[in-house]
Amino acid sequence: MAYQIEYPVVRRPVYASRGMVITGQPMAAQAGLSVLQAGGNAVDAALATAAALTVVEPTANGIGGDLFALVWAGGQLHGLNASGAAPAALTLDALQQRHGGEMPRHGWTPVTVPGGVRGWADLHRAHGRLDFAQVLAPAIGYARDGFPLSPAASAGWARTIQSFRGLKLDIMEEWFRTFAPDGFAPAPGALWRSEGHARTLEAIAESYGESFYSGDLAAQIDAHARATGGLLRAEDLAAHQSEWVTPISAEYGGHRVHEIPPNGQGIAALIALNILEGQRLPDRRDDPDGLHLQIEAMKRGFHDAHQYVADMRHSRVDVEHLLSAANTQAHRARLSDTAHDPATAPPSSGGTVYLATADNEGNMVSLIQSNYMGFGSGVVVPGTGIGLHNRGHNFNLEPGHPNVLAPGKRPYHTIIPGFLTRNDGTPVGPFGVMGGFMQPQGHLQVVLNTVRYGMNPQQALDAPRWQWLSGLGVEVEAGLGAGLARELAHRGHRVSVQLEPSAFGRGQIIWRNPETGVLEGGTESRTDGHIAAW
Repeated sequence: MAYQIEYPVVRRPVYASRGMVITGQPMAAQAGLSVLQAGGNAVDAALATAAALTVVEPTANGIGGDLFALVWAGGQLHGLNASGAAPAALTLDALQQRHGGEMPRHGWTPVTVPGGVRGWADLHRAHGRLDFAQVLAPAIGYARDGFPLSPAASAGWARTIQSFRGLKLDIMEEWFRTFAPDGFAPAPGALWRSEGHARTLEAIAESYGESFYSGDLAAQIDAHARATGGLLRAEDLAAHQSEWVTPISAEYGGHRVHEIPPNGQGIAALIALNILEGQRLPDRRDDPDGLHLQIEAMKRGFHDAHQYVADMRHSRVDVEHLLSAANTQAHRARLSDTAHDPATAPPSSGGTVYLATADNEGNMVSLIQSNYMGFGSGVVVPGTGIGLHNRGHNFNLEPGHPNVLAPGKRPYHTIIPGFLTRNDGTPVGPFGVMGGFMQPQGHLQVVLNTVRYGMNPQQALDAPRWQWLSGLGVEVEAGLGAGLARELAHRGHRVSVQLEPSAFGRGQIIWRNPETGVLEGGTESRTDGHIAAW
């Protein structure tokens, strides 16, 4: 990896030999490290971190959300799709009757079955080592004893309060009782406790997650839905199962980039990488011709994703064709020196948390979980700390579309964990860039920074990013420079400089040296990224 710094960096890579946990919240990372030091493996550490994140960063994820994971264990890569489906009563006709055929962002209607808790249990059952209750203990302690809120979480909390107040939805009264009992967001450094959240995590630990899907917690969710006009029922929860899947991949520069297959959008990044594998990118990362090619390739990836990505149990998604040489060549033939204005555009972005873990036995985890739009739907089950996500907002409402809303169907999903291997199958490590529809764009840029431009993990994350918005619109970070923005504009892009760093996602990386086993980590300077190493 390179060590000449081309762009300003906040820190250098961190190295460890016994274990590493990286995420966007220091206390959550420490929870994972404590489990490693207690004899757990990378999966135990990932689950401890994930559970802790539902407590310490509720502005982006929660117990009522979904989860995807890629796990390197036993010499192979395993994929877990722990996303949930639409309730049996959520049909296009029901949507028409309730909302005139428009899917709202908040309230009960966009709530799909939360799959994250089942995902925790399934990951632990397949690959964990310590007792499940021991793995969740740090999160329970944070919820019961309290923790000081970070500035980033406090700011997100305040924005949500302002937004939810403006909606004036009766169903959100419980959200305000739970998350804003004093009427305002907790200040940075203020201690926040949630006894209800702690009790819920204890019930999950004691029942191996079954309470959430067929026990007391499921009954409470069902009762609240029936009392307040929700469509989610105990039967929907009981029917939910995670799905172990074979990861999909694309080759770039002697490496393979692995993603979860649809209903996840990771295939968009793979399509873009396939297109670029056949192009000679300039030697300098900030060359305008190279950035133009990257942006155009990403548009093509999104074009296919928004046309075809759906729940493969309900719709035929020809992944083999989408990643084929024929489809790739067809996209390459449409590239030009001028920006293309596509008909499709990424929908609204949301809030997510990503984490990466590794141990000294070679196990590694790339895990991502989310409530979708920040706190999610705004629906909270009384006394439980469970805020339900609004993932159903990602369904298409056009009859005949592969991603059209249907009961028991999972929607198009934004959250995508990534994993990098060499072409010979040697694992390099987990990576991810959370942030709604920035995620495949972040994956593309991190992979190019690493493989094409030889950056170490910290450089690869700190390098200035771009983001395609829609049409000809592209946002760039100020670090790319005014001259580069002008050059992109000359190629037809409508370029704006975005000063809010969170718009460009938040990433984490762990690379493992196959000869020594030494771990090299980079974390996100655009948020409270933290590396806990041992």
